[in-house]
Amino acid sequence: MCGINGIFGHSSLEEAKVKIRKMNDALAHRGPNADGVWGNGPMALGHRRLSIIDLDAGANQPMVDATGRYVLVFNGEIYNFKDLKLGLRDYDFQTQGDTEVLLAGLIRWGEKFIQSLNGMFAFAFWDKEKEELLLARDRFGIKPLYYTRTNETLTFSSEIRALMSSGLIGKKLNTDRIGDYLRYQTVHGSDTMIEGVFKLAPASWMKIQDNEIETKAYWDATNDTQFGIQKLSRPDLLDRIQSEFKKAVSRRLVADVPMGAFLSGGIDSSALVGMAAELSHGKLKTFNIAFDEGEFSEAKYARMVADRFDTDHSEIKLSPHQLIDDLPDALKAMDHPSGDGINTYVVSKAAKNAGISVALSGLGGDELFAGYPIFKQFMSLGDKYWLMTFPKFLRRLAAKGLNAIQPGIPSEKKGQILTLDYLDIEYVYPFSREVATRSQAAALSDVGTGGIETVHRMVKGALEFGLPGFALPKLSKVSYAEIYIYLEAVLLRDTDQMSMAHALEVRVPFLDHEFVRTVLSVSDQEKYPASPKKLFVDAMGDMLPSEIVNRPKMGFTFPWAEWMNGELRPFCEHHINQLAARPYFNEKAVLHRWKQFLNGNKSVTWGRIWYLCVLDAWMETNGID
Repeated sequence: MCGINGIFGHSSLEEAKVKIRKMNDALAHRGPNADGVWGNGPMALGHRRLSIIDLDAGANQPMVDATGRYVLVFNGEIYNFKDLKLGLRDYDFQTQGDTEVLLAGLIRWGEKFIQSLNGMFAFAFWDKEKEELLLARDRFGIKPLYYTRTNETLTFSSEIRALMSSGLIGKKLNTDRIGDYLRYQTVHGSDTMIEGVFKLAPASWMKIQDNEIETKAYWDATNDTQFGIQKLSRPDLLDRIQSEFKKAVSRRLVADVPMGAFLSGGIDSSALVGMAAELSHGKLKTFNIAFDEGEFSEAKYARMVADRFDTDHSEIKLSPHQLIDDLPDALKAMDHPSGDGINTYVVSKAAKNAGISVALSGLGGDELFAGYPIFKQFMSLGDKYWLMTFPKFLRRLAAKGLNAIQPGIPSEKKGQILTLDYLDIEYVYPFSREVATRSQAAALSDVGTGGIETVHRMVKGALEFGLPGFALPKLSKVSYAEIYIYLEAVLLRDTDQMSMAHALEVRVPFLDHEFVRTVLSVSDQEKYPASPKKLFVDAMGDMLPSEIVNRPKMGFTFPWAEWMNGELRPFCEHHINQLAARPYFNEKAVLHRWKQFLNGNKSVTWGRIWYLCVLDAWMETNGID
């Protein structure tokens, strides 16, 4: 796990290398073990290394092959590198890790080799003879890769802050995406909150040669389904799910440094810890965050799981005072603004302080196994198509009546759906992850109406009629949208930026692509017969205690509302006032929302305030115009 940088096409190689050094310095937190710069002709590359596999200095990067023609910088892990190495016996390997296997495979097969990789990765591969650059990103976007183009120069990095430190781009807010952020607490698609900075899409590569740029998707979950699974009996299906999960976990236990796991005490993290403990040779370290506010604390469930699997368990007791102490550093670690992520910063810090360099996470379990309420809501949409037979003006009246009776975000969302022309997922899903409705976002900012069109286009493009995605079961369509909209743009980005702030690598077995394609192929009847995640629970057999299976779902969150009304109030007040005074924001509306929160208005939850505070803090910290 590392950080990568590159500048292609700069007029001065020496100047480009100076800029790469500045970019490397900006990524020092991602890779404290080694720092490397390489340059030749139009290409300059940089790398910061966090040593995980093959700790020898010979595995440092940028890695150049024996001929001097090919150069690689790589961030991530290739879990099947030992198997891939068997097909490259004629290559004279000098190291024992995955980086040289990736280099050798790309030399032999070019971009076709990416299809063979099982892992999380973002890399840049340079062919000095052809003067050709290949950039690529893993299937689910676990590892980030941002880029910008100015004149004939293309600059890329693992983080936006490193791009800004190069001096090749300005620190200007992307006002076209304010609406996206206000509605979803993030930015979707290839755009970011910085004007002129883009991210390479998951499961895609970009090739640059002679100022010609070619971008192509190399994998899509909808094209890799295995519908023969639907013919399996229930017992055989459960065996298949457990077997695939076991393989996914086993692949992620390879490391030459200490490893642990985040343990909330929920189904996903408990199953992950149980499987990892079964497969590990030593005692697994586990970490849980606890609070004095008992209704938010999952500590007792985590302890139950830790005792069952005999882990070396650490309970991190968090108070608002500790959070306030950590908050400035946590916000500085935020490469891109988000309404989530501080919790990951805290648990990652504790894990690193305990001597851990790799942590397993249960991210992706809810998205794959219908663990969120929206899965049930989408299953019930089929019973509501009769509503479309009513004229739209009547449905608009019904929407207004619903909002009058029960004012708030849920009623507004239902009202928006009532007035749609269709109830298909690509039309309905964009409303499901809104933090603010269109009218609320528009009130906060004159440019706050965007966002939903991007989400609609992304879902529709993936699941359009006539494509393989159309054959996906209904719940799998929702899973697909959740993985590439919410998980990629919020949870995975937050996990990367907050864990790497402490040079901690986080691995996510639920997003093993072989496991994902198996689960997406399962029918709705098998996946959601009675309760969320029942298929996964049944597949795990007696591994999970009944107290864990039947406990109420809490989610991994802090007692934000209490803290924001108490110890965190000065921080929030400062940033709300400052954001309200910024260009593009409606001062009266922003301050009114803050006042509604303080007065206990149930429609203005803590999350609908916090992400505004974070946006301003991010702009202030990074000097964004």
